[in-house]
Amino acid sequence: MTNQPFFRRDGDNFLPNPISNGPWDPNSLHGRVVIGLLAFVIEQRHGGDNFVPARLTVDMFRLPNITTPIEVKTRAVREGLRIRVIEADFLSGSVAMARASCQLLRRTGNPEGNIWSPPNWDVPKPADIPVPTDARLGMHGKWATRPIVGHMGSLGPRRLWMSEVRELVEDAPLTPFVRVAVAADFASPLANAGDRGLTFINSDVTLYLHRLPIAEWIGFEVVNHHSADGIAIGECWLHDEHGPIGTSTVAALAQRKPMPRL
Repeated sequence: MTNQPFFRRDGDNFLPNPISNGPWDPNSLHGRVVIGLLAFVIEQRHGGDNFVPARLTVDMFRLPNITTPIEVKTRAVREGLRIRVIEADFLSGSVAMARASCQLLRRTGNPEGNIWSPPNWDVPKPADIPVPTDARLGMHGKWATRPIVGHMGSLGPRRLWMSEVRELVEDAPLTPFVRVAVAADFASPLANAGDRGLTFINSDVTLYLHRLPIAEWIGFEVVNHHSADGIAIGECWLHDEHGPIGTSTVAALAQRKPMPRL
């Protein structure tokens, strides 16, 4: 990828590039890069070819400043033969801004028998969908999209394809896990936006995967949004071009002002 990455390395730390800023505050990091960097470090330090990161939960309780170096500290809670549980802290200027818990499960084989699953969606492939002309759909170059049906805030079904257009960390090609982890935060605006824009800011993301994506495009389908007393949950089913891969679920808090127009 030739576009500027979200982070560059500085020894054991990570320095944000300007493109990593978020929509709520131009001087703070986007939630997607916080989640992605935690996934990146966890996978590098604790991953393995025989393990699938089946769950990643990230709590985001402060907005990191875009000019401050980032440190990620990890610790193994369990390193078993079939289950690994890893915790990680996201530190900005030595202050905790987010934390992650990741469960990695060893690949084996499915047991015999049949179990009901929802059918795979029947949608056009990304290559068969025209490139959108509205740059806001990709937040002006942070990612690429191919809308399928509906849009953020429409009152009806919402489905789209998303692909990354830049590395998360300079000179580190995106792995399948990091690719879907960076994208997972999009479940919040896609599921929680309404006819007056996005008025919820998500405080966490939980990504469940039964397998890793095979190619670059991740499909999102909104399957849930409910809110009460200023607290919302939203959920998307995730797909690649070969079928379902998992889900992304978020919790969110009401904001007094909607997200600024991108």
